[in-house]
Amino acid sequence: MRAPWQLTVVHAADLGPRRWREVRLLLDDAFAGDVDDTDLDHARGGLHVLAHLDGALVGHAALVQRNLVAGGRPLRAGYVEAVAVAAAHRRRGLGSALMGAVEDLADRAHEAVFLGASDDGARLYRARGWRVWTGPTGVMTPEGVRATPGDDGGVHVHDPAAARDVTTRLLCDWRAGDVW
Repeated sequence: MRAPWQLTVVHAADLGPRRWREVRLLLDDAFAGDVDDTDLDHARGGLHVLAHLDGALVGHAALVQRNLVAGGRPLRAGYVEAVAVAAAHRRRGLGSALMGAVEDLADRAHEAVFLGASDDGARLYRARGWRVWTGPTGVMTPEGVRATPGDDGGVHVHDPAAARDVTTRLLCDWRAGDVW
């Protein structure tokens, strides 16, 4: 059976103001208004997988590049941001379809791909084979490395070969808002 939605991949430079507004409205709907401008800023850049149904945006996921350090080794990493499915379209496979497209893009462009998961999202990611990063997390700030214990256990890695040691320290680059 053919999926009712249409997936497209668009570079952030080609989204334009109208589509950015649609993405913001979708995020507000999906996260019950618990989204701020920095969350949207984190999704700017990179590639966006958009899902439309009858012309309406019903799903979104962004793949951006980040500088991460895993176990002391710098990584050219993809980072998944702003994954959202409209409330009326959940539990129909759309989240999985979005993530499949993101994983395909990431596997071709990055040596590793990560994301910070909400409790609801974590179930989807684990079902797709994403692994929880069990080592301590931190952020590289202008003042030096700072631990982020509140994010420990919330970062996931797409690692189909299970080649990464997920018990090592994982550091992300500094940014405004939530760093993970």
